[in-house]
Amino acid sequence: MTLPLHSKENPDETLARRHHEQMLKLVAGSFYREMINYGVAGPDVLSVAGHLLDNVMQFSSLPGADTGTHRHLFSIADVDDEWDGSRRLKLGEISITPFEEVAISRVLSWLQLPLMRDAFHPPFPDTPPALASHLRDGHREYFLVSHGGNPVGVIGAESIDRESAKVEMRKLIGEPTMQGKGIGKRATFLFLYHMFLIRGFEKIYVHSMDTNIRNLNLNRKFGFELEGVFFQDVVINHKRRDVVRMALLRSVWLNLFSVGGTVDGRDRVQAG
Repeated sequence: MTLPLHSKENPDETLARRHHEQMLKLVAGSFYREMINYGVAGPDVLSVAGHLLDNVMQFSSLPGADTGTHRHLFSIADVDDEWDGSRRLKLGEISITPFEEVAISRVLSWLQLPLMRDAFHPPFPDTPPALASHLRDGHREYFLVSHGGNPVGVIGAESIDRESAKVEMRKLIGEPTMQGKGIGKRATFLFLYHMFLIRGFEKIYVHSMDTNIRNLNLNRKFGFELEGVFFQDVVINHKRRDVVRMALLRSVWLNLFSVGGTVDGRDRVQAG
């Protein structure tokens, strides 16, 4: 008896598909827990699932709909690169500049909000001297995020590993009235631009709580891929929580956001 021949699958594609399926399960689980928190349970969950399907059918058919990546929103050529002259990168009204200690009190006020404070593990220090020392540490590099010249958040690199050319990204858009306006997207793109094109790092990774659906989706649209899940890894408000790790490679980001396969002459890597 002759067995049917099967084409061999590409191991990288198989792994990517498994990671994608695991990410979908994480998002579904997070969404389910959020519905329970809002009092949606039992048969109503099935009703919500039906409404979700209706929305998929409605919006996926709209002209120009693109939910895969942010490449339709940004490109490397869109960045106003003033780094050499004034240490500033801009994308529209959003800019990032090196963090200054005069903003410490404002950052501390943002971190007083439970949703902000509990979003990070380990948490940021909660006193001015400790936070200033944390942000000045040689293994970190932080930037102030501004909207129209007004500080609205911070974004930065933790655990800088120059030998392996990788860093961990942390982001906080702290002004409550400025959240949900796309500021986090633009600040993230500027940070990636700085770390990949100016600093020359090869890999950026993030840790997110499993329930932070918005953050997981935002990272995915920049090209971040799931690396793993740390099950019940932290305790917040007396509850154990999973932590998700996602990572983005420089080559993937360049492929997504370069115009015509180039970086418009801005690829000036700084050593060290």
